[in-house]
Amino acid sequence: MNPIEIRPGIFWVGVNDRTTDLFEGLWPLPHGVSYNSYLVVGKKVALVDSVKGPFGEGLLRNVAQVVPPDRIDYLVVNHMEPDHSGALPLLRRVAPRAEVVATKAALPMLASFYGIRDGVRAVGDGDRLDLGGKVLSFHPIPFVHWPETMATFEETEGVLFPCDAFGGFRALDGALFADEVDFSLYEDEVLRYFSNIVGMQSAAVLRAIEKLNGLPVEVIAPSHGLVWRKDPGRIVELYARWARMEGDPGVAIVYGSMYGETLAMAEAVAHGVREAGVPVRVLDAGRVPTSFLLRDAWRYRGLILGSPTYDTGVFPPVEHLVRLLERKRLKNRSVGLFGSHGWAGGALRKLGEKAAELGWDLVGEVGFAGAPTAEDLARGRELGRAVGERVAEGVRT
Repeated sequence: MNPIEIRPGIFWVGVNDRTTDLFEGLWPLPHGVSYNSYLVVGKKVALVDSVKGPFGEGLLRNVAQVVPPDRIDYLVVNHMEPDHSGALPLLRRVAPRAEVVATKAALPMLASFYGIRDGVRAVGDGDRLDLGGKVLSFHPIPFVHWPETMATFEETEGVLFPCDAFGGFRALDGALFADEVDFSLYEDEVLRYFSNIVGMQSAAVLRAIEKLNGLPVEVIAPSHGLVWRKDPGRIVELYARWARMEGDPGVAIVYGSMYGETLAMAEAVAHGVREAGVPVRVLDAGRVPTSFLLRDAWRYRGLILGSPTYDTGVFPPVEHLVRLLERKRLKNRSVGLFGSHGWAGGALRKLGEKAAELGWDLVGEVGFAGAPTAEDLARGRELGRAVGERVAEGVRT
């Protein structure tokens, strides 16, 4: 994509990444991701955020369509993670006089990542930078999602550059602005980004929203995904809801199955959820990447986990999800459990212990030996109905 003027004198000059398979070496990118970088042009020129190192030449090509790259006076580093800062060494070579602007907490990282120690300015909360016709102010939002992260605000046009806050997975498919696209095609990837990347720091997200709420924001321009020039409050409210871990009225059923017995129970449980009148998604932990399981566990107020006993414990793909949910600190879930075993159990007990540790509302559980009987399946169906009804009650109240 070519540069796009967001507001007078403010340009998107980022790049799309459609070739990286795993974000952070972990999270799948079936639809790619964008690295959003922004030029703010007054009498002086600032580049807000950079791109991942291998995409630096694409960034420079876009910058050159607006101003000669050596005219850049300031390189604003909102966040040091290399998908945002990786092009800094290249930028310092083409704009050697440019001053790097970052929080004090970022300075050791600039040195350790890139050997950058000179030509650096540390800024604090509310500090301002007058570009001549454009004014930037800086607002640290630590742990969204690293401790050195800040948001940058351009005061004359009301454009907020919040870095990872309000961003999402998915490359920009020919359009930059949220009002130009069917956002329903993007929302799943925004939620997956939130749950995978910043969900662990939900308390910090809420603090950042409260802090930035005092700014007269007209446009939200994050470092990944769509730019919000109309109704920016929509993406803020989505992030706030997800950070509060409210969950939509529905149930995610995540199961593992070796030989089909636990799968048969998952189908019965799903039938029961449907009878309660709420949406349900059934996901095989052994086949669906954990990134998507995490997204749907975050999406819905109800979560039902099913696992056969494996090596006296939880089936590894299900266990991996539960450990991630613990790491991400997911709360406020109404939960059901079901599990199968051969000669001895273990999975159901260990899942129950973990649900108690996480403070989840355990609605019920169903265990069975070998293949589920008709009576077992009826109990599974009732479990699904009970979790669905608990979720629906929460909505009504």
